[in-house]
Amino acid sequence: MERRLAAILAADVVGYTALMGADEEGTLRRLTGLRQDFLEPLIADHRGRVVKLMGDGILVEFASVVDAVVCALAWQAGVAERDGTLKFRIGINLGDVIVEGEDIYGDGVNVAARLEGLAEPGGICLSGDAYRTARGKVEATFEDLGEQRLKNVAEPVSVYRCRPGRPPGEKAKQPRTPTKRSLSFAVLAGGLTLVVIVTGLLLWQQPREPREEPASAANMAFPLPDKPSIAVLPFNNMSDDVSQEYFADGMTEDLITDLSKISGLFVIARNSSFSYKGQQVKVRQVAEELGVRYVLEGSVRRAGDEVRINAQLIDATTGGHLWAERYDGTLKDIFDLQDQVTEQIVAALAVSLTGAERAEQARHETEHPEAHDAYLQGWARYKLQTPEALKGAVPFFEEALRLDPDYAQAHAALASLYWDVYVNDWAFDLGMPSTRAESQANEHLEKALKSPVPLAHAVQAKILASWQFYDDAVLEAEKAVALDENDASALAGLANALIKADRAEEGLVHIEQAMRLDPHHPPSYLITLGAAQFSLERFEEATSTLKRAAKHNSENELAYIYLASALGHQGHIEQADDVIDTLNYVRNRIGIKELSLRDPSAYAISHADAQIDLLRFGAKSVQQRLLTGLKDIPSLRWQYLLTMHTVLGVGNTWWEVEGAALIDLPTAKALHDRGAIFIDTSIDDVWKAGHVSGAIHLVWERSLDPNRVTYGKAALRKVAGPDDEIVFY
Repeated sequence: MERRLAAILAADVVGYTALMGADEEGTLRRLTGLRQDFLEPLIADHRGRVVKLMGDGILVEFASVVDAVVCALAWQAGVAERDGTLKFRIGINLGDVIVEGEDIYGDGVNVAARLEGLAEPGGICLSGDAYRTARGKVEATFEDLGEQRLKNVAEPVSVYRCRPGRPPGEKAKQPRTPTKRSLSFAVLAGGLTLVVIVTGLLLWQQPREPREEPASAANMAFPLPDKPSIAVLPFNNMSDDVSQEYFADGMTEDLITDLSKISGLFVIARNSSFSYKGQQVKVRQVAEELGVRYVLEGSVRRAGDEVRINAQLIDATTGGHLWAERYDGTLKDIFDLQDQVTEQIVAALAVSLTGAERAEQARHETEHPEAHDAYLQGWARYKLQTPEALKGAVPFFEEALRLDPDYAQAHAALASLYWDVYVNDWAFDLGMPSTRAESQANEHLEKALKSPVPLAHAVQAKILASWQFYDDAVLEAEKAVALDENDASALAGLANALIKADRAEEGLVHIEQAMRLDPHHPPSYLITLGAAQFSLERFEEATSTLKRAAKHNSENELAYIYLASALGHQGHIEQADDVIDTLNYVRNRIGIKELSLRDPSAYAISHADAQIDLLRFGAKSVQQRLLTGLKDIPSLRWQYLLTMHTVLGVGNTWWEVEGAALIDLPTAKALHDRGAIFIDTSIDDVWKAGHVSGAIHLVWERSLDPNRVTYGKAALRKVAGPDDEIVFY
């Protein structure tokens, strides 16, 4: 086995699922052309080797970190120049790799892939090892993101964000001393500026013409809803302090939340709106990709307690600006400023509010701006969903509650945080036992539900579903949706609860609605959609959806298991077996045992970490539907029977057969294929739960030696001749 040190670059396309959903052929054509005409020659020019292409991803090996970083910088700049719709994330690591033919494996590759997931759209992230090699040698600036715990990587990794810029240590060019001639030109330019300003004031009195290229209804990815539809783009942080990014993002999210509670509006979810963060996009593009008529964009500047908000509402179908306004105030006025923006939008779109909606618009979750500011800082960290980020979020949420003990949203956020810590087994990272994380989740949830917010009910629904109280989980999820009909994540949560309660037809409606509100939805929505189609026994549709889900959720076992069962229901056992083999390969690479199959009603078997726990899929009827599709898949059935040996064995061996050899699973499969006689030694309950096709059930007899079992010659002669190949299992 060959090993070598290499610089590994992992890249993938941002928002690939949504791009493919909107224009599959066009996206593939553009991506293929970009690879052939630009990326592959660029990689070759920097002495790189394309290891493999993975749909929307590329894995490249370099001998030099410097070559990798220079190539990555040129890559991002060139793609931005050539294609306005495709954006890449790139991760670069220097590490040891295992070479197998043309492919490479190992932690060095895994770290690069994880770093790519941390990069911004159009951005680059380096590991600490890669950074230390590249610094001072490339025209780039580096931002230390600290140590990050990466999934399936044992030790935390130092991460650096890489951006193009002046090399470290290079002095900025000094401004040229103005000459007499240049001063005269400056005066002239000042005069021209005055003319332009005066002319502008005169033009301001005239009706404003459209300033944006209109969107085309024919090019909309989705039909326009039957009510005013709007996307709120992330507000730009115009503050001198980049640490105020959380404040601009929080402002955007608050506006989305406020608007989404109005039943007369169709509001695109935060996830899809924020997919455009940091990008230079046209209003037409946003409207066509998201299927909306109106787009709100703006900026926030904060200096100390002073706040300035600029916002403009655009009708994408005409390109015209409905209104543009500036709002000035202090941090104490922040809620009033947000209300003014919301009211302007409602008025501009001529939306009628119900009495309840007017009351809701007037109510704020806290009247303490400082508490809200602390909450926003915690929420910015919580969204990163890493153990370190969650640990960092806790003090901010706690500070919000110190300032306002009745702040329901902060309680709900802590409940969600501690529940995530509990179910993901991250309690150790927060310095607490797992049971403490669970109790903290329940304590904060109880307080959040006193003044309910959608997040509180959504967390309650997840907890109830984990306890198999599916009907109660549905009721809680419905309460979350009732509080915010435009909340895509709440709708997806309701769909999940309904599917587990075996009410898939209703679940399908809600997951499709969630996907429409969030066109750039998280990949997990595909699993929920596929699960709904599967439960409705629309197995062909489910297969198509779940193949996409497995591609975009390569580490989520649910997609593979649903897909294998869907194929099993259609009789495509070989394909189903390949799906399980693929999943087992992934499990083996990260040190997890191969999957086996357990019927919840069958004899209790150990090795739970390798069993498919059907209980997590929902009610008994749901489990049975899944089991029916899985029960004949060889990879699962063979592994299932193999794991039983360690449970039912006596001492270190089950039996002794003179002259017989202990064989492995592939050898057993080969013997079965060529007609060997298989004798199943299981007790009756296990035999009934499942056995190798064509096997003979022959119960053993205990000998005087407690560590030995025997078979009578007469019993063996009934099933096999002296020259037959026999496999005992």
